[in-house]
Amino acid sequence: MELDRLQVAVTGAQGRGIFFTGSAGIGKSRLLREAVDALPAEKYAVWWIAASATTAAMPFGGLVQVLPVEQPQGLSPAGILRWAVDVLQQQAAGRRIVLAVDDAHLLDPPSAALVHLLARSENACVVGTLRDGEQIPLPIRALWTDGLVDLAELSPLAPTETAGLLAVILGGPVDGGSADRLGRLSAGNPLLLRELVHAAQGSEELTKRYGIWTWTGRLELAPSLTDLIDIRIGQLSPGVRAVVELVAFGEPLGLRLLNKAVDQTDVETAEERGLITMVNSDRRLDVRLAHPLYGEVVRRQCPVSRTRRLQAHLAELLEGVGTRRREDLLRVAVWRLDSGTAQDPSLLASAAAQAFARYDVPLATRLARAALDADGGFAAAELLATILMFADRPAEALGVLDAVAPDTGDEERLSRWLTVRGMVSYWGLSQESTVEKIAEQGTRLADSAAQARIRAFEAIMRLHRLDAPAALRLAQGVLDRPAASVAARELARCTIAHLQAVQGQLCRSATAVDLVQAKAASWRAEMPYLQLAVELARGTRLALSGDLAGIDRLVADEFADLADAGDFRLGSGYLAILRSYAARLRGRSDAALQAALGGCAILATSRVYAGLAQAERAQAAALRGDARQAAEAMAEADRIHAPSMAVLYPWLEQARAAALAAGGDLSGAVAHLHQLVGRLRTDGFAGHETLALHDLVRLGEATAATGPTCSDDSRRTVAQRLAELSEQVDGELPPLLARHARAVADGSPEQLLSVADNFMDLGLTLLAAEAAAGAVHLLRQRRSPEVSGASERLAVLLGCCDMVQTPALRAATPTLTDREWQVARLAADGETSRAIAEQLFLSARTVENHLQRVYSKLGLNGRAELKAALRAMPGHNGTAAN
Repeated sequence: MELDRLQVAVTGAQGRGIFFTGSAGIGKSRLLREAVDALPAEKYAVWWIAASATTAAMPFGGLVQVLPVEQPQGLSPAGILRWAVDVLQQQAAGRRIVLAVDDAHLLDPPSAALVHLLARSENACVVGTLRDGEQIPLPIRALWTDGLVDLAELSPLAPTETAGLLAVILGGPVDGGSADRLGRLSAGNPLLLRELVHAAQGSEELTKRYGIWTWTGRLELAPSLTDLIDIRIGQLSPGVRAVVELVAFGEPLGLRLLNKAVDQTDVETAEERGLITMVNSDRRLDVRLAHPLYGEVVRRQCPVSRTRRLQAHLAELLEGVGTRRREDLLRVAVWRLDSGTAQDPSLLASAAAQAFARYDVPLATRLARAALDADGGFAAAELLATILMFADRPAEALGVLDAVAPDTGDEERLSRWLTVRGMVSYWGLSQESTVEKIAEQGTRLADSAAQARIRAFEAIMRLHRLDAPAALRLAQGVLDRPAASVAARELARCTIAHLQAVQGQLCRSATAVDLVQAKAASWRAEMPYLQLAVELARGTRLALSGDLAGIDRLVADEFADLADAGDFRLGSGYLAILRSYAARLRGRSDAALQAALGGCAILATSRVYAGLAQAERAQAAALRGDARQAAEAMAEADRIHAPSMAVLYPWLEQARAAALAAGGDLSGAVAHLHQLVGRLRTDGFAGHETLALHDLVRLGEATAATGPTCSDDSRRTVAQRLAELSEQVDGELPPLLARHARAVADGSPEQLLSVADNFMDLGLTLLAAEAAAGAVHLLRQRRSPEVSGASERLAVLLGCCDMVQTPALRAATPTLTDREWQVARLAADGETSRAIAEQLFLSARTVENHLQRVYSKLGLNGRAELKAALRAMPGHNGTAAN
């Protein structure tokens, strides 16, 4: 858009030029160069001027590249300017003059005056760049204030643009969290982003898993990047350096607090030079560095002794005015720890808990370990072990716990130790026997609150192990105990919410999750990881109900931001899986696969959701018709899926069927889905059963028998079972799935098109396209004149998708030979048989024979219907596969 605007300013009838302003490295010079290089030399006389600090010291130094070396003597300053304009006009020889001035803020006064004068000429325009925060010569500033040129700010890269540029630099996609962190650190500056990537590559902090690049977050600053930042910071007086250093170690730092430590004049100077910026935060004015990388460079260049002194000084300043905000305690603890003045284990432990509640796993780990080392005792050990579990270090967590095994007389402490140890051994190490052990140990406790905590953990473990009846009984028992803590009660409620979702009680599940979330302030400090149970229950409900808007809200809320920023991989990984699921149902196979691959990369060292991520990868690959990758993903899912997460089996088995179908084994896929339906029915997972049954409908099995034999020795069909479940499972989706099944069973193209419209109302583009494809297939078989309109509707739906190749879509697409496809495409474009014959080196009779076979295969009555029919073929790109 900026390039178009610049070209219009040069070539348009009205514009006389434009200047772009922005930070160094944001791409101003490249934009300017690209625009002027594209101008034809026969129409434009282009002069490129690169102003610099060196040329700024001499008259006309900025224009030394374009003016003659010898200047006439005895002319007044005004006369020299007129002479210079005449020289440029003579050199242009009637062409339009284009003067491109890079870094125009560095022009010497005579050059700046000449640029202004030239901009007033009828056949000339000036374009240029300016750097933010620099003094601009008055003649240049007058260019836009007098209306001679436009002034535009070149904005930093948007997040999507940052991700795109990273993919170009690295030759492959980057996971969302890494792209966001690199984008924030570079502040959307392309040059700095490139330098950051090269530095990370050089230090091996960028790794590639499953085709996705991931950044560890550790930053090694290359000399070129440090030099670049040093140039932008410039020489600092001792007072201004003190301001920059304090803000670098303390940002965001309250302005009142900063003014207590340094001279206010130095603060103002730092702001004027663009080194710091003021940000409103509630009722406080905070000070931050103008660019995130300033802090990286300043902190690394600061001597260790001064660093520790500054950090201790910051802690004293904030303690002196009182830690009024909740995050102030965390900041003081970090400063104390980094300065070597941390002596209070309770401060460190409280700060670690606060960091963990914000899902900043690396910081929480460091603070909790420091608290334990400072004799923080059992509380610090319990916290550290919990954090290590979520940092994928379960063996280390067990070592920490076993070193502080409590006395059996303190039942409250013992229950906490047992549950944390049980969580680590069950989910971290996949030791299924943990469930029985924790149950047996819980019976020995007499304290009702301690026992309720044990039972709440046992309940969710049993749910994940697929012992649903026992899980429900235990969870309800916890809710019935008045002595149970808030955290224990809400953990039990999450177990019930998850169970309700898979059973199809979606409304009750939503209510339960809302109740848990409403009490988050009461449980987050004690059990922040409970949020994972909340999101799993909520995500399961949203996926089963086809609520894509709800998934969008979930992956965009505060938890998602905190999880990505804090390296909370279980949270980030699960949300990536949900992103992929939503993209898949929208028919966006590329976005689905990238999200699934990102989830696989994030969860590569975890066992909790790793198998689920691979299953979603298999689904996304199958959607694209990539049978090889789908099979590979399922093999990986089988290898790494943890038995402690058996409750996720419906998702894995649906993915297995999709992988089989993508590989052409439709009978195997159908048989597998029938087995899955039977298992789901036995387990009472009606919510999942509706989706598995609908997968059978999508494979053409709407009239197939399913379930046990009835009293009259008959069995229900898939369509009948879906109709039955539509009255049991909550939400808009189950009745719609049942209608789809009935339309397929009845062979009704009218009903299929109606169902397609209803799917689109829910945003389920993929299912809408499949329903419409079924209608087109039936209409073609009947050689109905309505096939053209139905094909147009299918084409519109497929236009909302990208590369999608499902069995339902392929079944509605007759196979054409290469030659038939070529003939059909040319005929649809309006070519005559003779013209087609000449292009394809065929006889006109052969062309007509090919066309007749095309019409027969597609169920068409002639060329009038051919174009819509071809557009409605998924992936219509002229290959034999179509």
